[in-house]
Amino acid sequence: MNNTIKGLSAICGLLLSSHIALADTSDVKWRSLLEVEKSGVHCVDDSNCFNRYHPAIQPVKTAKPGDYITFYTRDALDSDLNLDAVADDLAAVDLNLVHPMTGPVHIEGAKRGDVIAVTLVDIEPDEYGYTVIVPGFGFLRDIYTEPFLVNWRLTRTHAESDQMPGVKVPYEAFPGSIGVLPGEPEVAAWKMREAELGAAGGVALQPEPTGALPAAVCGLEGTHKADCLRTIPPRENGGNMDVQQMQIGTTILFPCFVDGCGLFVGDVHYAQGDGEVSGTAIEMGAKVTLVTEIRAGEAVNLSSPQVEGGSQIRNMEPVAFHQTVGLPLKMAGEVPPFLTYIDSQKITDLENLSEDLTLAARHALLQMIDYIVREHGLSSEQAYILASVAVDLRVGQVVDVPNYVVTAVLNKGVFAD
Repeated sequence: MNNTIKGLSAICGLLLSSHIALADTSDVKWRSLLEVEKSGVHCVDDSNCFNRYHPAIQPVKTAKPGDYITFYTRDALDSDLNLDAVADDLAAVDLNLVHPMTGPVHIEGAKRGDVIAVTLVDIEPDEYGYTVIVPGFGFLRDIYTEPFLVNWRLTRTHAESDQMPGVKVPYEAFPGSIGVLPGEPEVAAWKMREAELGAAGGVALQPEPTGALPAAVCGLEGTHKADCLRTIPPRENGGNMDVQQMQIGTTILFPCFVDGCGLFVGDVHYAQGDGEVSGTAIEMGAKVTLVTEIRAGEAVNLSSPQVEGGSQIRNMEPVAFHQTVGLPLKMAGEVPPFLTYIDSQKITDLENLSEDLTLAARHALLQMIDYIVREHGLSSEQAYILASVAVDLRVGQVVDVPNYVVTAVLNKGVFAD
């Protein structure tokens, strides 16, 4: 026994004296990693950033299916906001710069007509985020006409803010914008249908080269400046879907419209209620890691994005909640902003509309804001912000004519008491 101990001691001494490094589990690697980093202060300074959609935008990286890709993303407004920012700082925000996307990444072997399956592996949040009310934007833009800003301190568990005392919003991050580049046929078709909607008086943002990136393709002197689509509306290629159930662990399916798909990520949300009613969630920059798989030829069965998941929705459900019930009701003489383009005198005089989910959602949300103000002592603006990040609008039923139901569900767990 003594000889054995002496032998082990000799071996240990030899190892130490020869400085031989012993392996640790952290040294064992198996994943192929690709990072799409950001550089510079803003998207305009960053060759890996763009804010319009067109197939002429060139990929900045190439990845193989199965590679783990990390996208370093910017906040939705490409802003200079920070923890000391105030509402007056919102006047400097240029909406022509919305949304800065990181990418696009060419997925090797993917062809137009394939489906790209994108599984979200991790989202690492920045330490700062914000939620805003911007005049002229948001679901209740006719009611909330003054700027308002909430600055959030972010961790992997909760978001807290000096502007929202007593509130802690749980970490439920997801990419507000994620998708693939459209092809030439899609650009032409989507541009036409949105122009027709705009001509009818609807809200439709046409290509705008001011502030557009990459400038060589989409800017004022760009080769395709009249055809680069805005990133604000979601379309069949995904983009600004703002669907909070696209959580870590889910797989998002996209039809590929160009070879290589042109995968991008941006506009990451720390947390959001279904509806994102103020126009913003808890907006932040982040590091988003994902992995891809090609499903050859399957786009014939997939006209728009779809999601595969497991327990993510269940895990997001509140332990305690308060719910309001919305019906398609309004005041006589009122025309909500989302109905003004229809230009109907019948709508103006009615107090009850038929089978209108949007009006029912508005009714539920207004009741919820009143509840938060009354029961939790927040201002109306604070309640609207809280609804944007922690209240889910849900369809109740779409059969009991004329009054379809939308409910607003508040996660009561956000209140520290």
